[in-house]
Amino acid sequence: MSVRFLSAIIIIMERKLNIELIPDGSWGYNLRSVLPKNLWDIVRKDAVKEANGKCMICGTPSKRLEAHERWSFDTKTSVQKLVGVIAVCPMCHKAIHMERSHLFENAEVVEDWYMKVNGCSYADMRKDMGEANKLQKERNKVSEWFLDLSYLKKFCK
Repeated sequence: MSVRFLSAIIIIMERKLNIELIPDGSWGYNLRSVLPKNLWDIVRKDAVKEANGKCMICGTPSKRLEAHERWSFDTKTSVQKLVGVIAVCPMCHKAIHMERSHLFENAEVVEDWYMKVNGCSYADMRKDMGEANKLQKERNKVSEWFLDLSYLKKFCK
């Protein structure tokens, strides 16, 4: 991995709200769609309980928090690992999935939210989008990801 690529990862991770693009082959798959409903409800409710009525990113109180899966990607081992599930407000969730939001949402509103939460400029936001796209491009070089769902062990008793 190049120094430039690593610095791009660090810049993106410094934001309060990050654009998280998953590999193309992972689109359409999420815990909600692959877990039995009762297990998904346990995972989702745990994240919402931990959030205590506030978005875990921006801190905005919300009666409607959404569960967002956090993943790590190891391109050397082809492992996509679930590292957590957090509760976020709908606007932060749309910003996290900026690429999807550009297809199905009012992109300008979502971009404005991203800049507000991060206290950054339009140029910064566009740069972050570019860096997120570079990460996704690297991840798309992996033909098949192996899922590590060991995070879910904490819910099995």
